[in-house]
Amino acid sequence: MTFNQSESRSSVVPVTPEQLLMRLCELGIKTSTVDHPPLFTVEESRALRGALPGGHCKSLFLTDKKKNLWLVVALEDELIDLRRLHQRLGCGRLSFAGAGEMMRILGVTPGSVTPFGLINDRAQEVSVALDQRMMAQELLNYHPLVNVKTTAIRSEDLLIFIRACGHAPCMVNVGERAETP
Repeated sequence: MTFNQSESRSSVVPVTPEQLLMRLCELGIKTSTVDHPPLFTVEESRALRGALPGGHCKSLFLTDKKKNLWLVVALEDELIDLRRLHQRLGCGRLSFAGAGEMMRILGVTPGSVTPFGLINDRAQEVSVALDQRMMAQELLNYHPLVNVKTTAIRSEDLLIFIRACGHAPCMVNVGERAETP
């Protein structure tokens, strides 16, 4: 599956979860995916995941005052202070980007934000920040563009995927670890 980088953003149809998994396979990346009821929050995910191995993650789609977009990805128990995060990333103050922008660029809806959405950012409009503690995990879990599935991927394979999407992620400590209940 190849993508034309010059495609107009408004004419691009988002990749489906099945196309995403095919692309991962084309890249030689092995994953495992489980189906589940829709999950919108970290708390819902904790309640339903059972013994699914690996680091469980959250993704934040953010914007600064200059309309620069960021996808920040961390372990679910990472406390991320948006009032300070901009200092760690070297950008302007951050707030959550809108659902319309999320769909237009990442091809996902709220509750489904994931680094896999970068497959839809063919114009490389989003800067990517991956938490260092998260990347130290061998196996990571994300929604594959929809929140009714979870896909496990090795951290080094996540980097291969992100780079294949044309992005150069930065590795930072995005916050402080929370106590897990």
